[in-house]
Amino acid sequence: MAGSGTGVRPSEARQRLLATATRIFYGEGIHSVGVDRIIAEAKVTRATFYRHFPGKEDLVLAYLQAADRAIRDQVATAVTADLPAPDALRAIAEGIARDIQSPGFRGCAFLNAVAEYPDPDHPAQQAVLTHRQWFLDTISTLMADIQQTEAEPAARHFVMLRDGAMAAGCLFDRGLVCETFLKGVDGLIVAHATRQPA
Repeated sequence: MAGSGTGVRPSEARQRLLATATRIFYGEGIHSVGVDRIIAEAKVTRATFYRHFPGKEDLVLAYLQAADRAIRDQVATAVTADLPAPDALRAIAEGIARDIQSPGFRGCAFLNAVAEYPDPDHPAQQAVLTHRQWFLDTISTLMADIQQTEAEPAARHFVMLRDGAMAAGCLFDRGLVCETFLKGVDGLIVAHATRQPA
């Protein structure tokens, strides 16, 4: 398939389908949207859709994989910028805050998706769990660079702060939510840096 790591650029029709699905799935939910609407809004034929995605679930997985890649790229920018670990964590948090304040923000795409796919064996939930484990591992590595003691619990704390900010950003003043989130992350980093080995 084009774009599966072979160096071949994905077809314009596939990109259009994925962009359309991303906009609608994120904005309105996954289960509420049918394939016919995606086909119509992407301006492709049914045959074109099925040539790229054997079914809707394949498109859902492609949507989650694209969201995962976007976040990995954002985090990689902070991690590879030769910043000290505390500053890399703050840069990741600032990227999250920018996302929360962006137009059309509707929470975490992964938490939204897992709410629609409660079966732990479903490929969509597995994609969410894979993404979240990668994020936790990345934050944990940065926390360990600051202080090895209790790095994983500190990383879990960071992820919970992020999840809370993503949820609250849909409901309350986004500026205030982001200010609270960034202060929380800063406090966590400072507290983690001063931990003494057991």
